[in-house]
Amino acid sequence: MARVKLSERITEGLFLLDGAMGTQLFSRGVEAGRCNDYLNIESPDIVFDIHTAYLQAGSDAVITNTFGANKYALTRHCHADKVAKINLAGAALARTAAGDDKHVLGDIGPCGDFLEPLGNVKPNELRATFAEQAGALAEGGVDGFIIETMTAIEEITIAIEAVKSVSALPIFASLAYDPAGEGFKTMMGIGPETAAQKLVPLGVAAIGFNCGTLDMAGYVKLAQVCADVIGAESIVLLAEPNAGRPELVDGGAVYNLSPEDFAAACGQICTAGAKIIGGCCGTTPNHIKTMAQRIKNK
Repeated sequence: MARVKLSERITEGLFLLDGAMGTQLFSRGVEAGRCNDYLNIESPDIVFDIHTAYLQAGSDAVITNTFGANKYALTRHCHADKVAKINLAGAALARTAAGDDKHVLGDIGPCGDFLEPLGNVKPNELRATFAEQAGALAEGGVDGFIIETMTAIEEITIAIEAVKSVSALPIFASLAYDPAGEGFKTMMGIGPETAAQKLVPLGVAAIGFNCGTLDMAGYVKLAQVCADVIGAESIVLLAEPNAGRPELVDGGAVYNLSPEDFAAACGQICTAGAKIIGGCCGTTPNHIKTMAQRIKNK
C-alpha cells in the first residue's frame, strides 16, 4: 500500500521526525571537521545505519544527511562540484531506509555566509544554489523538504522560493532561536512573530524551530509563543529541540540530558501545539524512542 502523502499525513496527528545526525556520526567514529555530507558517497553504510536506527526508534520520517550539501558549504571541503551527486545519494539512502511506509525529508541548511551587503553572497546565486540542491533531493525520492537552522529571514525566504521553483512538495521552515530578554530571537534578530508574518504567506506546510541555545524549559516556552503567533493559520507547528544545553568537556560539547527528561519536555511542547516533533543536536535514537513512547501513549 502506498504511503499517505506528506501533506495529508501531517494533519492526521503527531508526526515524529528523527534526531541528530552529527551526534550519531561522531559516535560511530567520524572525525570532527570532515564533510559529513560527503559520507553519503564515501561511507553510505554509516548513514544508512543511522537512518535505520531512528526508524526503529519510532520516527515517522528521516531527514537526509544533506544539511551542508549546498555549493557554499561544500566549497569549504573542496566538493563544490559534487552538489547534485551528494544530495542525490543522500536522498536515495534515506529513501531506501524508509521504504514504502515512512517518509523522507530533504534537508537544506544555511549557506554559512551572509547575503550582500553584510557578506559576499548574491541573492540570485544563492537561489540557484538552493534550487540545485532541492532538485537533486527531489530526484532522489524525498517526500518533502525541511529548511532548518536558519537565522536570517532573507536567506530562508530565498531557500523557500528556490525549492518552490523546482518542486511542489511540502516545505517545513525552521529557524534557530536564542534567549532574548523575555522573548526569543535568531542570531540575526528575527523573532517568532516576524518569522510567521514573513513565511506563512509563502505557502509552507509547517513552521517552527530547531537547534538554538535554549534549555528545555525555554523550548517549551518558545513552542507556546510560536503556537500563539501562528494562531488559526492552516499551518503546522514544527519543533526540533536540542537535548538541552551542552556542557563543555575536554574542549567539546557534551549533551547530558536524559532521554526521559527530553521526552517529558517534548510532551509539553506537543501540549503547547507542536504536531511535528523530533530532535536536534545531542539527541539519539534512544531519545527519540523514549519520546515516541511517551507522546504516543498520552
